[in-house]
Amino acid sequence: MISNQILQETLEGIQAITKVDLIVMDVEGRLLAKTAEDGPLDYEDAVIAFAQSQAESQSLLGYQFFKVKDDKQLEYIILAKGDTDSTYMVGKLASFQIQNLLVAYKERSDKDNFIKNLLLDNLLLVDIYNRAKKLHIDTDVKRCVFIIETKSEKDNNALETVRNIFSVKTRDFITAVDEKNIILVKEVKSTDTYDDLNKTANIIVDMLSTEAMISVHVAFGTIVNEIKEVSRSYKEAKMALDVGKIFYSDKNIIAYSNLGIGRLIYQLPIPLCRMFIKEIFDGKSPDEFDEETLTTINKFFENSLNVSETSRQLYIHRNTLVYRLDKIEKSTGLDLRVFEDAITFKIALMVVKYMKYMESLDF
Repeated sequence: MISNQILQETLEGIQAITKVDLIVMDVEGRLLAKTAEDGPLDYEDAVIAFAQSQAESQSLLGYQFFKVKDDKQLEYIILAKGDTDSTYMVGKLASFQIQNLLVAYKERSDKDNFIKNLLLDNLLLVDIYNRAKKLHIDTDVKRCVFIIETKSEKDNNALETVRNIFSVKTRDFITAVDEKNIILVKEVKSTDTYDDLNKTANIIVDMLSTEAMISVHVAFGTIVNEIKEVSRSYKEAKMALDVGKIFYSDKNIIAYSNLGIGRLIYQLPIPLCRMFIKEIFDGKSPDEFDEETLTTINKFFENSLNVSETSRQLYIHRNTLVYRLDKIEKSTGLDLRVFEDAITFKIALMVVKYMKYMESLDF
């Protein structure tokens, strides 16, 4: 169904051009939108009687009545104020306009349901292509799925903002499959790269931040070539969103193609992770260090195991850093100045993060 706001805006637009006041009622006589200050006397009863009649139009109580149907099902009654031929033409025009809006909204609803089922793998392969053809959706263009996660549930403001950003791109699809995530299925040009997709994600984040005052996380999958592969890009975007929360919490944009080792760890079974930590650290957890030691470790990794640069950025003497690294080696048996030991320690930190995240989901 068309929202009352859209109906109101449509009537106001027609009235501004024609100077004819209009009213839209439902078949039960309820007022939905109007430009007239007052309605005809007993118009509710008149509307119900007209709805039940066989007539397609009727002049009554100073108004001309018209029916608007959707696939033979009566949806609205239009009232145009006046009884002249020009008023009749305006009423027919308003009826035609709202009829077209019904068709457009129905088509968008059908496409929305199709895209939702496509993302969730609820369609057989033959159904995908048959329904896409009926809905005039291209099946062999490049697409990529973006997931926009909002902090609050049912954030219609965010959904409308995203729709406004991509409203001119009629070949893009915006939908939602749950309460917090907005899904954008975006058509991609043959020349577009993942840097271009990252720019699109930045536009989404910036627009929602400035126009809707909403902070969001955006994740996107890989580019797919056919419509049947769209669900894969969606699953990749979902994984990117989860992996980003665990390992890249400081980023509000994450691409599946940039997950690196985080993607591998995310797919490990928890028992295997526990076994790894136990074998490497003899049951200890590598994140049980104090804040100073953890800061030192992270900064050392950021600077590619460069002792001089790390000590400079931490504003400490080189010997102080060496002392801290020796202390870590004595505690864990791993010398972070040795590449292999550093890799082992880095992976262990990520595994512990992953385990804690998964444990938090159980509560």
